Amino acid sequence: MTGDPRRWMWAEACAMIERAEQMHRQFFRPGLPGMQAAAWQPPIDVFETAGGLRIVVALPGVEIQDIDIATEQDVLVISGVRHLPSVARGAAIQRLEIPYGRFERPVRLPAGRFELGHPDLAHGCLFITLAKRR
Repeated sequence: MTGDPRRWMWAEACAMIERAEQMHRQFFRPGLPGMQAAAWQPPIDVFETAGGLRIVVALPGVEIQDIDIATEQDVLVISGVRHLPSVARGAAIQRLEIPYGRFERPVRLPAGRFELGHPDLAHGCLFITLAKRR
């Protein structure tokens, strides 16, 4: 290996911390009473425009009928389930890195009133538009 070993060690330490934080977010979040705890949290991007918010949620392998979107005060909650693919039935799992099961992703909304538009699922991403209401 070339270069300063301290840089490599620092990069590895940062990567380990990020993985630990990701595991913590996935496994140690309290669930709502009476609801099965979410097993994982999908990554999101949030964009604000003059007209409102646009949210992109990475959900490859999830069908639109398996997704619920709700607003609770100033929080948008995206939840649902990603099922194991049919190829996994009857197979011995050698490696399982893609999260399956129930997911939930709360998104805190900025101050203001928003109207939820029709969500669209394309190319493994859920697209949500929230229009600003006057």
